[in-house]
Amino acid sequence: VKLKVPDIAENGAVVPVTVSSSVDGAESIAIIVAENPNPLSARFQLMGGVNADISTRIKMGESSDVIAAVETADAVLITRKNVKVTIGGCGG
Repeated sequence: VKLKVPDIAENGAVVPVTVSSSVDGAESIAIIVAENPNPLSARFQLMGGVNADISTRIKMGESSDVIAAVETADAVLITRKNVKVTIGGCGG
């Protein structure tokens, strides 16, 4: 599982995130921001036979770990990265 997110987000209202995985049988991808009021920022259901590769923008209220989880029929693969936010995007 590969997670691409900036080390420092200048504006927490628009933080670009890319998650990709080469694992066979990926069924869904979730993006979680541990310190947000609602930690689940996005979840994508994948159709069979597609590449597990998504890009989106999320909001972050404060510095936090961003967690990417790729779910298969047999396992959940997780990676994380800490992102520092200089201006909060969840009302802060």
